[in-house]
Amino acid sequence: MHEDSTASAATGTDIGSDWDWARADDWEPPTELDTGVPHTARMYDYYLGGKDNFEADRKAAEAAIAAYPALPLLARTNREFLGRAVQYAAGRGIRQYIDIGTGIPSVGSTSEVARRAVPDARVVYVDNDPIVATHARALLASHKAGHTSVVEADLRDPASILDHPGLRAAVDLGQPVALMLVAVLHFIRDEDGAEAIVRTLRDALAPGSVLILSHGSPDFASRESAAEGARIYRSASAPLVLRPRAAVEPFFGDFEFAGPGLVQLPLWRPEAGHVPTTDLPEGWQDVSAYAGVAVKR
Repeated sequence: MHEDSTASAATGTDIGSDWDWARADDWEPPTELDTGVPHTARMYDYYLGGKDNFEADRKAAEAAIAAYPALPLLARTNREFLGRAVQYAAGRGIRQYIDIGTGIPSVGSTSEVARRAVPDARVVYVDNDPIVATHARALLASHKAGHTSVVEADLRDPASILDHPGLRAAVDLGQPVALMLVAVLHFIRDEDGAEAIVRTLRDALAPGSVLILSHGSPDFASRESAAEGARIYRSASAPLVLRPRAAVEPFFGDFEFAGPGLVQLPLWRPEAGHVPTTDLPEGWQDVSAYAGVAVKR
């Protein structure tokens, strides 16, 4: 991998890219963007208190919160898990990160956390939403050429991600990579080949790579809340497929879990200011998701 090829990943030259730079203050929705259909990434942005969402997103998000009031807490806890997991990967010396289903870049994003620990880290954001790509490109403008890239692709087609020239220019798959599937697999149905998708991605990784994964689950929410959440997301850009622990663990394949293994989201290596003990405080018991990090040996 050469510096000139990685630079092309950031500038959009010589790799067949149609990337168009944008500043955050002059952003306008892409013409192909249907703002009348709630999108999972923009709903998530709303849960985090962001402003990069539209009326349809806000209405769907508010309906979801009414059914499951812990949603904003879940989103915040998920972002905190992402930060701790990236710190773990950086501590293992990993300098390459592929963040699939990244959502709208904001405080605590993968590139921000990774570069605090590893200044020369390379990050590839992958998402299928034009609004995400636009904001990520604006983020790239302040980054060193070649160190942050954006790929517009769909997780349901993992080969198109792995073979994308933007990813190949920025990441050497022959070296350890942190593959991040944070709060995204619960939007992929079993009939769309969820397990096969993750297997394809895992198989492409070199030994020493890590899989960072979180996933919504019905194990901690009431049956009514889980059913209502699934109903609301049927009108969004992707369905919500909550899976029990027994269905989440196989996504890690034969990778070796880092302690404490696959656990309820707030309990993955909590730090001061997050969850202080293994006894969840009032309200945290309803954070209905699992999280885990595992290493390819």
